[in-house]
Amino acid sequence: MEAKAIQELLLDELPNIDVEVQGEGGKYLVIASGALFEGLNAVKRQQTIYKVLNEHIASGAIHAVTMRLSAPSEL
Repeated sequence: MEAKAIQELLLDELPNIDVEVQGEGGKYLVIASGALFEGLNAVKRQQTIYKVLNEHIASGAIHAVTMRLSAPSEL
């Protein structure tokens, strides 16, 4: 799975975020900011992203995801 495809998937499911995905070979970095992260702790933020990506993680298309997630007020 390519980084661009992951980025598009996240934007389709979470349209009100700014997201950039970097990486290849099953290992990716997701950098995202959005109001939906406001008031959520780090674990809840990650769970939001994992909900979208879990199917691809389970299939083996994605092996590892590192995340930098923030709310607009934190930028």
